[in-house]
Amino acid sequence: MSSPSKRREMDLMKLMMTDYKVDMINDGMQEFHVQFNGPKESLYQGGVWKVRVELPDAYPYKSPSIGFVNKIYHPNVDEMSGSVCLDVINQTWSPMFGKSNRSSLSLSLSLGLLIVDCFTAASFGVYWCLTVACINLFFFSDLVNVFEVFLPQLLLYPNPSDPLNGEAAALMMRDRDVYDQRVKEYCEKYAKPTDAGVSPDEKSSDEELTEDEYASSDEEIAGKADP
Repeated sequence: MSSPSKRREMDLMKLMMTDYKVDMINDGMQEFHVQFNGPKESLYQGGVWKVRVELPDAYPYKSPSIGFVNKIYHPNVDEMSGSVCLDVINQTWSPMFGKSNRSSLSLSLSLGLLIVDCFTAASFGVYWCLTVACINLFFFSDLVNVFEVFLPQLLLYPNPSDPLNGEAAALMMRDRDVYDQRVKEYCEKYAKPTDAGVSPDEKSSDEELTEDEYASSDEEIAGKADP
């Protein structure tokens, strides 16, 4: 079994080799920011967040701390600090190392959703418990899965019965249409790419430089054309 420091280094390297943008906060390997896009077919689609991750000394035996830097409206995320509910993280975190069985995970979640369809719309607790149970069966925790599985599931299936944002939880249970609209308003106001610190596309800047070069070349050619 690898030491916590080796596992931390290995998991971070795996994350940095993916398409996620990772920015280290200090010289160490325990605090960093990750650019996270809202999952498709969700209220958060199109939003971009900077997510702060802090790895404890006991990682992976202790789960990482996760927080949204720019604001997000969600029952299980503290609106002021951006922290994700530790109970939710710990329910799905395991120090086991390996690849998640994605086909089994997908099948389990589908079965869970099918079962929940048999309950009333008020059965949020049952819905969440089934989802967590399905994830626990096939979830082998590492940093990549935090962003590919845990956070997307958190945004897709909020749990208002165990809130960090009591206002969001109450609104979700009282008036779902108004809640949905509030989520979208927060995305439009606080989750634009610039809000997450995303700089302009490198390709666009390259194209601008190329146009300048073309303009400069044209001027030189025009100047040489006259005898």
